[in-house]
Amino acid sequence: VGMGAGGQPTTHLATSTMAANVVTIGASVFTAAPARVFGRRAPKCNASAGRDHHGPQPRPQVGMGAGGNRKFLGQRRGDALVAPATGRRAILQQGPPKRPPRDLLAMEEEMTGGGVDNEEPAKGVLGAVWKFVRPHTIRGTLLGTTAIVTRQLLQNPELFNQALVPKALMGLLALLLGNGYIVGINQVYDVEIDKVNKPYLPLASGELSSGTAVAICTIFALLGGAIVATNFEPLITGLYAFGLFLGTLYSVPPMRLKRSPWAAFIIIAIVRGVLLNFGVHHATTAAIGLPFVWSPPIMFITTFVTVFAICISICKDLADIEGDKKEGIKTFATEIGAAGIAYLGSGLLVFNYCFAIGSAMIRQDWFNMPLMIGFHTLAILFCIWRTKIMEYQGFTKASVQKYYQNIWYLFYGEYLILPFL
Repeated sequence: VGMGAGGQPTTHLATSTMAANVVTIGASVFTAAPARVFGRRAPKCNASAGRDHHGPQPRPQVGMGAGGNRKFLGQRRGDALVAPATGRRAILQQGPPKRPPRDLLAMEEEMTGGGVDNEEPAKGVLGAVWKFVRPHTIRGTLLGTTAIVTRQLLQNPELFNQALVPKALMGLLALLLGNGYIVGINQVYDVEIDKVNKPYLPLASGELSSGTAVAICTIFALLGGAIVATNFEPLITGLYAFGLFLGTLYSVPPMRLKRSPWAAFIIIAIVRGVLLNFGVHHATTAAIGLPFVWSPPIMFITTFVTVFAICISICKDLADIEGDKKEGIKTFATEIGAAGIAYLGSGLLVFNYCFAIGSAMIRQDWFNMPLMIGFHTLAILFCIWRTKIMEYQGFTKASVQKYYQNIWYLFYGEYLILPFL
């Protein structure tokens, strides 16, 4: 307890204030030392009483105060009151700061802001179409497909044939078209919600008309289906059509299953987790002439990504609470709140990463154990760190958007290491 401004007792408990006191005390002792060394006696200064002093006044002693600011020890400066700087019992009495310091976490929110989408106006029609297909989902599909194919070819390099490259590229194009259809048709029927939650999306902002968006989605679905039907076996064509069907049920009335949080995350988990990984692996093994077999890494990534997709489906609505409530759409975020969803999502991710570490430890002959354990341990720490930052920032809309963006980064990272597991 010390004396603050106005003579009121003040209690100092904050670590940053204590650290500032220690620095200032050290500075006062250091700056007072020359007076003793050279035999000059500094007259006493009673800074807390407003009385006049007789005799020569002491030279103001300069030290470093809280926040790195220069403080004149032995005199009142702003909210600081310092005892006589004689080198003994120099105690800084400092009240609460008038303005909180700009720390690194607050600066990060301002500098990095935003989430998975580009909020800048689109440059032309092509730019609007690119925003319309939600690039972060395109990257997920691209990385997932490439990683699974690469993994299969690394296991069977002797079966690689350059004649297969065009077919593989056609398959990738079909998947990207299907991805574009699913996210696009969702925007067509979410215009009013997006005007509140995501006003920067091309339909909500007016960069694309509803008619143009419907035409794009129709072309995506028909072209993608035609590519698959003419290049792959009936099973793959059926899986592709089933994925488009689920995407339609998710967004289009009268079903519009996204209104049910349980149905929504089941659909996302099936499409993103099961259909993509199983379908690509099956098509790849068939193309290189191998019978379908579940390899341990493919079993792992299918299970892992299915759980991860559940986390994505839960956390994607974190920044959409206001618009969903306005349109009467019930999601886990509107029911539980941003904080509850953030903790639930982080808990699912940590569980998933612990599952990965445990799998590597139990079946060491199945996986690259150092990579599995090392990467997923770092992912756990990163997830906890990002959650604490969001908690520190008060679960603001900007902080939850950044959190959701980082979930997608972790998703990409899993596919990046898949070929080497």
